[in-house]
Amino acid sequence: MDVFERIRTLLAEQLDIEEDKITMDSNIMNDFEADSLDVVDMVMSLEDEFGVEIPDEEVENLQTVGDVVRYVEENS
Repeated sequence: MDVFERIRTLLAEQLDIEEDKITMDSNIMNDFEADSLDVVDMVMSLEDEFGVEIPDEEVENLQTVGDVVRYVEENS
């Protein structure tokens, strides 16, 4: 399973949305009505799943699913 598929599955479970609604262009906060607590949970799950560390200052740059995929691919 590629990085996007793994992230899509993780987000679908966390945010209780259907996987097929999640695309690389999806904005996590706007499209899925995620709040800051959801983002913190997502970051912790990503760190566990992929063995990456996401500094707080990087989190604000992770607006879309594509941003998250690129960050994980570049840092894991």
